[in-house]
Amino acid sequence: MKRILITGINGFLGKHLVDGLITDLSQKPNEPFAIVGIDNGITSIEKIKNDKVKLIQEDLIGFEFSGLGKFDLVIHMAGLASPVHYMKSPLETIDVHTLVTRSLLEMCRNWGSKFIFFSSSEIYGQPSASNIPTTEEFKGNVSCQGPRSCYDESKRLGETFCYVYNKYFNVHTNVIRPFNIYGPGMSKYDYRMIPNMMRNYINKRPVEIFSTGKQTRTYCYYSDAIDGIMKVINNGYSGETYNIGNDDPELSALDLIEIFGSVLGEKIDYNLVDYPKSYPQDEPNRRLPSIQKIKSDLSYNPNITIEEGLLKTYNLVKNDFKD
Repeated sequence: MKRILITGINGFLGKHLVDGLITDLSQKPNEPFAIVGIDNGITSIEKIKNDKVKLIQEDLIGFEFSGLGKFDLVIHMAGLASPVHYMKSPLETIDVHTLVTRSLLEMCRNWGSKFIFFSSSEIYGQPSASNIPTTEEFKGNVSCQGPRSCYDESKRLGETFCYVYNKYFNVHTNVIRPFNIYGPGMSKYDYRMIPNMMRNYINKRPVEIFSTGKQTRTYCYYSDAIDGIMKVINNGYSGETYNIGNDDPELSALDLIEIFGSVLGEKIDYNLVDYPKSYPQDEPNRRLPSIQKIKSDLSYNPNITIEEGLLKTYNLVKNDFKD
């Protein structure tokens, strides 16, 4: 039986990934499987409910993974991705990306298992214009002393652990760097652009756009992201890192508001506001991935347009996002 361990399973991406894994594995009736998920439930909307998943609600820091038995695949997704959340728990953020990552890698070394580490586009910091679109080879422009450091730098060290265990101990590792993935299952209290925009609109309030609204991102609908993640899990080359996201179109916050309004057939009211005190400084002005590597290696091709993705998301969250 193939056994899979997933940390952070109750998160936005975790729940969608479980559906992707079960769909994929169910197509192989002669290969039974079991999924074990661990989550502390801090930022979860609700616990995953699936009879094919054994859920353990525990804090990962200090957890004795060896007591769970051997796993063939370990997917480490746990972490506090929203700046508002990780600023409230900086030490826990650091520990889950570093201490827990090393503990899991040591288990994989003993088990002969594959390890998938979910890093972040935040490890790139503020790329120079010459490094946009940003490839996996860009070394980053990140402060080790700042309000985002607990997240950015601990993700970078987690990647270093993956490199060391792959190079020196022959553990099959892959690092995934997601870029602005959105869709149903996001928390309405996430405070990032798309959930913030939809929550305010649904509750008949002007959308609050931080700063000038000219900061740009590309956005990737969750189903496209899960497709890319599954390709890495199944066929990613050992030791490789992959950006996963969309490389087009690059949109400012103001552009996104306009597109959302056109999808709904109305003008969306908004206000430009200062960043709240709870939001960390040093937000990157541009975030645009190069996905040429995963396209070339694994035939990845996101195909959900921003218009289609926003409409799908809105229709699926419009009741849940009411205050």
